[in-house]
Amino acid sequence: MKNFVEELKWRGMIHNVMPGTEEQLNKEMTSAYVGIDPTADSLHIGHLVGVMMLTHFQRCGHRPIVVLGGATGMIGDPSFKSEERKLLSLEQIKDNQDSIQKQLSKFMDFDSNVPNKALILNNYEWTKDWTFIDFIREVGKHITVNYMMAKDSVKKRMETGISFTEFSYQLLQGYDFKYLYENYGCRLQMGGSDQWGNITTGTELIRRMLQGEAYALTCPLITKADGGKFGKTEKGNIWLDAQKTTPYAFYQFWLNCSDEDAKKFIKIFTLLSQEEIEALISQHEQAPEQRLLQKTLAKDLTTRVHSEQDYQAAIEASQILFGTATTESLKRLDEATFLSVFEGVPLFDLPLSDLQQGINVIDLLSDTAILSSKGEARRALKENSISVNKQKVTESFTATCDNLINGKYILVQRGKKSYFIISVVA
Repeated sequence: MKNFVEELKWRGMIHNVMPGTEEQLNKEMTSAYVGIDPTADSLHIGHLVGVMMLTHFQRCGHRPIVVLGGATGMIGDPSFKSEERKLLSLEQIKDNQDSIQKQLSKFMDFDSNVPNKALILNNYEWTKDWTFIDFIREVGKHITVNYMMAKDSVKKRMETGISFTEFSYQLLQGYDFKYLYENYGCRLQMGGSDQWGNITTGTELIRRMLQGEAYALTCPLITKADGGKFGKTEKGNIWLDAQKTTPYAFYQFWLNCSDEDAKKFIKIFTLLSQEEIEALISQHEQAPEQRLLQKTLAKDLTTRVHSEQDYQAAIEASQILFGTATTESLKRLDEATFLSVFEGVPLFDLPLSDLQQGINVIDLLSDTAILSSKGEARRALKENSISVNKQKVTESFTATCDNLINGKYILVQRGKKSYFIISVVA
């Protein structure tokens, strides 16, 4: 077995660790869990830190457990949140769990017969039969209100108001740890640094109810060098689901991160060794303009989360803006990727009937108002600065339905950098 704590240390993935944790892990194969509340039908990259902790844990010879919070997900964790979360139905949570499990299987081994194969559990299974009175009698009496209110995550919410529902969250999460300790031999809980209070409630419950010894380890919350929130863009989260975030947009997120962030992220989010990463950083620093770290990071994650084929398609899509793309490569893009590549490009409507009859390029440019007049269109065409679907065109060009991308769009380009999209409407 590899030393898990040392592995996380050089990767910059340890914020706090309870005394005795490293000794326990070095002594024997140990089970540890990370909880994920299934509040959406996909993980986003903010979840990847916890997922990578479990991935490294398994690679170091230990057994990872993912607890999808069917019960806690119905309540909502108040930790450092400014307002209460919308509650989900059991049916919604079940659908979300099924989707998340498929995504997790790309990071951990759930299927082989090795002793440390990963487990996915649902805490609803061991909480659904509790009555409220039984739970507060059997579990609640072991943790004082003073203890619960001393947690930073609760104190912060006391300023704006916290419901009893959310206040009870740490007790439910603490009971999860106690249940896993008894039934799965789980000795360690891991999570982000904002989870320290909830995790230590679990270790305290195990100590008081079972006279057992359990451990806690947290990872720093990931921040970007510019102070922006990791994984957030103007459009929201970067999701692992290709329907929510296209593989192209996913690839571009990693490709466009700063040098400083790339040096940090490549340690956290890839499985490359310390020697490999140090060599890559050294090579990157000799020619930062080649963006070696960003390209390595983007390839590793896009391939793992999506596929090699999606990675190659993302590269091809990137070349449409910045390289020598062809009409054929443009037409290979699906609609979501096409719109993702040309996000923010001016959009102009054209009646389908005009295209069915065939429309000369001069009329195409002036009627859609891409160019202000037919005279300006002629001048641009004489300068050889107009391309349609990545092909240079002359005044004799006529656009028809055969030129449509995804049966709906035509891409017009003036010069090297000015793009316009014509959207055909019935």
